[in-house]
Amino acid sequence: MLRTLAKSVRQYKKQTIATPCIMVVEAAMETLIPYIMSLLLKVLQDAQSANMPVDLGMVAMYGGIMIAMALLSAAAGIVGGMLASQASAGYAANLRQDMYEKIQSYSFANIDKFSSSSLITRLTTDITNVQMAYQMMTRMMVRAPIMFVFAIVMSFVVNAQIAWIFVGAAVVMALAVVFIMSRAIPGFQKMLVKYDDMNGVAQENLTAVRVVKSYVRENYEIEKYKKATKAAYDFSVRAQKWLVTLMPAVQTVIYVTMFLLFAFGGNLYFGGDLQISDLTALLTYATQILTGVMLFAMVLNFMALAKPSAKRIAEVLEEEVDLKNPENAVTQVADGSVDFENVGFSYDKNADEEVLKGIDLHIRSGETVGIIGGTGSAKSSLVSLIPRLYDVTEGSVRVGGVDVRAYDLETLRNNVAMVLQKNVLFSGSIEENMRWGNEGASFEEIQAACRAAQAEEFIERIPEKYEYDLGQGGVNVSGGQKQRLCIARALLKKPKILIFDDSTSAVDTRTDALIRDALKKAEPDCTKIIIAQRIASVQDADRIVVMDDGKIAGIGTHEQLLTDNAIYREVYESQVKGGEE
Repeated sequence: MLRTLAKSVRQYKKQTIATPCIMVVEAAMETLIPYIMSLLLKVLQDAQSANMPVDLGMVAMYGGIMIAMALLSAAAGIVGGMLASQASAGYAANLRQDMYEKIQSYSFANIDKFSSSSLITRLTTDITNVQMAYQMMTRMMVRAPIMFVFAIVMSFVVNAQIAWIFVGAAVVMALAVVFIMSRAIPGFQKMLVKYDDMNGVAQENLTAVRVVKSYVRENYEIEKYKKATKAAYDFSVRAQKWLVTLMPAVQTVIYVTMFLLFAFGGNLYFGGDLQISDLTALLTYATQILTGVMLFAMVLNFMALAKPSAKRIAEVLEEEVDLKNPENAVTQVADGSVDFENVGFSYDKNADEEVLKGIDLHIRSGETVGIIGGTGSAKSSLVSLIPRLYDVTEGSVRVGGVDVRAYDLETLRNNVAMVLQKNVLFSGSIEENMRWGNEGASFEEIQAACRAAQAEEFIERIPEKYEYDLGQGGVNVSGGQKQRLCIARALLKKPKILIFDDSTSAVDTRTDALIRDALKKAEPDCTKIIIAQRIASVQDADRIVVMDDGKIAGIGTHEQLLTDNAIYREVYESQVKGGEE
């Protein structure tokens, strides 16, 4: 895990290394100042004991050294703080970028493993936790132990008997910290899972806000979110209840240590074995030692929250992508032919039953094939194997005569355009969304694609036309308009294979017919695969495939299937009767 996360430091290695080095200087200066102060006090004491004038030269020298050390300590603290901020902020930025790039390489199977709300939490909350811990580690994680060690050494130089009190106090504190952290960290791991659930509820609500309002379910959603936040709160409190005992435990040890210092130190002073200057220095060192332990405890506080976050980030970065480019990948698609050879497929490799079973289907290049079947008959699963969104469990899928697993993924997917069942547009103008299909397309090509998809007629009625802002997710257009824009975007790719996954369900039958007619003229050599619920959308296809329970139940033309296939005939008659009624 640490090796994975360390890769994201990159250009901030210098700041990461320089920060602790500068912190050593700051800690050294802070621990030397009390010693120099004790030497100055001895000069004053010796002059008073000998009833002689104070040596102003010595006073000036020690005073100058103390001022120089104080200035150097302050400068080191400022520079160290700036470098730590740069290193932690840069590290967090790199982590986010690395995670985002990794997620982009995921297959659908990889994405299914993590919920979208969990990925968002990992990209935001978890990285913020790690960023704060990283800053504390590069700065305080070094400064606190160094100050502790230096102060212990200097206290032994001043008086070894008193110094052992400090060592004992440090050991007690360390044991208390380890015990408390071992109880807090598992609690934070559970808390972050509840954060995922909470973000999932919020994301679902905001995505489906129109449905929520149309069904007047605002109060239900508010209650559901309240339960999610309550669960996150409860687990946060359980984890924090251990951490809140940390500072009181540390302060208790500090007060006991100070009591022992005054008790034993005072006894030594009155016995003549300890000078007031040494007692003053030891008091300062006691403060520094215990402050160092407190700072270290504070760092551990951040680390307790950051450790489960770091683990969750590493899970994303270390996830093995199951769809990879092969060696010597094929970078040219010969034609739009598609062949399914005894294909079996399951989303879960360990599932008892496959989603697709024994699929044998051969589609010629340039052919138009319709696919029809009931809900859950695996129509979408079938076509998702063509651009290799998933890999087959058994058998093979060939495009242009080559197994899809032999292709360079980018090459394959650039030659297969899918208009998905769930149409997705992005924030920005119509023209910007169209360029997702072809970034270098001319404005005339964009217009032609929109014309073929029957989108031009409503675009021309908008004052801004192609500069019209669609809003996030295309909220500013209707469902049918969104579908037509998605079709136009796919046409701009000029693919060898064009797949429509029930992508004209929101348009009327007349517009559907116009789109199909325009596609024949616009892309005559392109293989077209049309998944539809309406038989009218596929009855003009060269062949129609009937799917039932993950199997092919029939293949033929509209007329052949009406005669030979009971499933197709039943669907046709129900739709014709429904239309007549």
